[in-house]
Formats: sequence, C-alpha cells, structure tokens
Amino acid sequence: MKLNWGTSIVLSFVAFIAFILFFVVKMSTDNKANHDLVTEEYYKQELAFQKEIDDANNAKNMAVKFNKTNKGIIVEFPEDIQKDKIKGTISLYRPSNKHLDFDLPISLSKTHLLIPDKRLLDGRWDIKINFTYLDKDYLYKHNINY
Repeated sequence: MKLNWGTSIVLSFVAFIAFILFFVVKMSTDNKANHDLVTEEYYKQELAFQKEIDDANNAKNMAVKFNKTNKGIIVEFPEDIQKDKIKGTISLYRPSNKHLDFDLPISLSKTHLLIPDKRLLDGRWDIKINFTYLDKDYLYKHNINY
C-alpha cells in the first residue's frame, strides 16, 4: 500500500495528539507529580500577611545568626537579650517532603538553641522563627542547605 502526502499528514497529526494525550494522562495520575499547596490553609495565611511583614520588619533590628555544626544547626540570639522573655517556635520546612517538617518550641538556657542533627537530613531547609520578646512580635526567615 502506498501512502500519499495527505494521508501522511493526517497520520502525523494523530500520532502527535496521541503523544500529547499520553503525557497528560501520565502526569495527572503519577504520584511523583504531586501538586500539593505549600501549606494546607494557604488562603487563611494569606489574609494575615501584613502582620507577617510587620513582624519581619521588627526582626531586622534583632540579629539572629545560624551556624552549621556536626551536632546540628545552632540558632544564636543576641547576647543582650533576656532569655526568659522569649516565647515562640522554630518551624523547619522541607520543600521536597512535607512529612519531614517539624516545629520546635523556643526554650533558651543560654542565648542559643540547638536543632539536633538527628532531625535534619541533607538538603534544603526553610527555617521560620516566630517569637515574642517584650510584648513585640518577631518573624525571621532563613534558608539553609544542610
């Protein structure tokens, strides 16, 4: 059977459409292409965004430092703070796997806090420190590769 140019063009279009449909079905059913939102209550958090901006501006005046050691990540607060007046949490978010996310309460015996190595896997971590000091809210965000 000999194919003419018109039949070849139609077969090319059909093959291209089948190729596109295959990838659409594969990407919508594959678990590797999981399209979760960053947080479960995204829109609720979006409404409180101005408070986040204000808290982040407050944090610019307080120098919080991060040091990576073999014991874990050390979060250092300024030396001149009253450590018993700080209340809040440190949230660690793993962009590649939401099951590795965890929160730590801030409890200082000195001016630093250790995030233990056994809780951290190699890769990128987004750290969010949300705390209150002397009735003023602070928010500090930092990305680190561990």
